[in-house]
Amino acid sequence: MNSSTLLGITTFTYLFSTLLYVAVIVFKAQKIGKIATIFTAVAWLIQTAGILLRWSESYQMGIGHAPLTNMYESVVFFSWTLIILYLIIEIKFKTKVIGAFTLPFAFLAMAYASFSTDISKTINPLIPALQSNWLISHVVTCFIGYASFAVAAALGIMYLIKQQGKAGQEDHAESSLHLPPLTVLDSIIHSTMVFGFIWLSAGIITGAIWANSAWGTYWSWDPKETWSLITWFFYAITLHARYTRGWNGAPIAFLAIFGFLSVLFTYYGVNFLLSGLHSYGSS
Repeated sequence: MNSSTLLGITTFTYLFSTLLYVAVIVFKAQKIGKIATIFTAVAWLIQTAGILLRWSESYQMGIGHAPLTNMYESVVFFSWTLIILYLIIEIKFKTKVIGAFTLPFAFLAMAYASFSTDISKTINPLIPALQSNWLISHVVTCFIGYASFAVAAALGIMYLIKQQGKAGQEDHAESSLHLPPLTVLDSIIHSTMVFGFIWLSAGIITGAIWANSAWGTYWSWDPKETWSLITWFFYAITLHARYTRGWNGAPIAFLAIFGFLSVLFTYYGVNFLLSGLHSYGSS
């Protein structure tokens, strides 16, 4: 059994977990929620084994590097990070319905990694620019931030659905969804955005240090760097507005969703639509 097999199993298990979490909402069955959590945790462990096995496979090929160097590997790591963040939130807040909104992100990421023909799944030697001790620290910090923003976006969608149910006084719809209170959702959105902002900031800093060692400059206004900065400013302004203007509720929920669109373009769109020093990431 190789790493691709394990990661393929992970993809379908995340899909099954998503369906189970949706069933919790539809059938109001907490027992199903426990099963969904177990499947999600098992899938995450399988994914962890797949990542470690791919790392080992690179050493067996005489290449020997962390599986974080191309689009395929980064998408896998993104979903891995998202799931562990989700499980922490579920355990802390004891609310399983969040999984119905968060797990689809992980499943779609793994489905793209497993079935897309646009990206290479092969293990290749590192190009000179990637041969640095800053590789792991930069990628890990960035993707913890990206995953946090994905969770915030999922929570933002939940908030708007919950609010719409209240505004329309659709008590039957609201009770069928069993979503957490608006104040709880707003608090978690804020916390995940702050958490993601801290890690994105660390990712930009480690990236600048890495760029200086690789290209002799801390900042070159490469499209990836530019969009990372745009995304950073988007969340900085959002958090500033919350602290100074008291923004909360629906405005923050909308911004959490739109912010993640900026994250997606920074991560995915730039690699395929704009050429630059980071274009190797699309391979």
